[in-house]
Amino acid sequence: MQLEEKIVELVKLTEALREKQEKLEKGLVTKAEFEELKEKIEKDYLEIKTALQRPETAAQDVDEEKAQKKAAFFKYLRGEILNREEKALVADSTGQILIPEELEAEVRMEKPKTAVIRPLATVRTIRSDRIRRRSLTDVSVSWGKLETGATLTESTPTPSEAYIYVEDLYALAKVGEDELMDTDIALESLLVQAFSNKTAEAEDTAFVAGTGHSNGQPEGILNGTTVTRVNAGQAGAITADDILRLIYEVPSQYRKNGVLIVNSSTELALMLLKDNNGQYLWQPALQAGRPNTFRGYPVYTQDDVPEIPAAGTAADVAIFGDLKSGYMVVDRLGMTVQRLTELYAESGLVGFKVHYRVGGGVVWPNALRILQVPAV
Repeated sequence: MQLEEKIVELVKLTEALREKQEKLEKGLVTKAEFEELKEKIEKDYLEIKTALQRPETAAQDVDEEKAQKKAAFFKYLRGEILNREEKALVADSTGQILIPEELEAEVRMEKPKTAVIRPLATVRTIRSDRIRRRSLTDVSVSWGKLETGATLTESTPTPSEAYIYVEDLYALAKVGEDELMDTDIALESLLVQAFSNKTAEAEDTAFVAGTGHSNGQPEGILNGTTVTRVNAGQAGAITADDILRLIYEVPSQYRKNGVLIVNSSTELALMLLKDNNGQYLWQPALQAGRPNTFRGYPVYTQDDVPEIPAAGTAADVAIFGDLKSGYMVVDRLGMTVQRLTELYAESGLVGFKVHYRVGGGVVWPNALRILQVPAV
């Protein structure tokens, strides 16, 4: 019986007990019958009370355990715990100390504030070192009833069994010995900002220009020939027609959620482009925190996208498309930290080496296009 049903039943039994008490006083029921019902009500009441208290107690136990782990972690950072076998500390299979889950979550939450690709892409959290990237070529469809003679257009979907791999990213922070003696809150804020900013910069670069698993990096959008290139009409420059052609090369179902990603210097060039009526195609954001737009599409600056090159050199200068459909970021749980006590001792510093695992790759190339300025 569900807890709600037990409570309803208890109310009914309580009402029945009042009636029996009245009948007992009139001699219509025996005292044994009255006591039997009373005993059942008391038993049911205790069961309900225990059931209601159990989740709260469990939650308190979990919170207490988390608090102990976090307190032990900050003691470890300060050097107050030198024995890695401290029960509240958690280590991975290599002996590295795992950063508490809530602190790891804070680091990950800070990333979108400084990153471009991660907030726009699909993000998956996994516990393995890879995730299967399944995709199919376009499927043919046709209208009509088969029983009246309509024919089914055959297609042969070709599955892709490639993987997106989780890669290793290391960050090193050096903290003054005096700062380590500060409160946990100050130290936590320092670590969250340091690690989130630096890892965000590194992974954002890799999501754009990373050279793939063979080089221990995520697969960047500009890597290889996975995403179709759209050629600009001339060397050494871009025109409004080039950008419009880039936008309309993306299928309409992805175009409606499309964003434009360019180098800062390329955005400056976009600001100067006009339509045939002399109206600027680039428009500044009307609200703080919102991106500028080009022909109504959001423009994001990411300086790992190459600048517009001089004539004689080819370069990929703009990305357009639906990144939520086209690109996936893969986070592996379990960020670790190692305290380096001797390496920077002469400078009065303590080093912290953080091991962070993340991957990325294009999952649906048709949702993206790249504008390439030709050499000649």
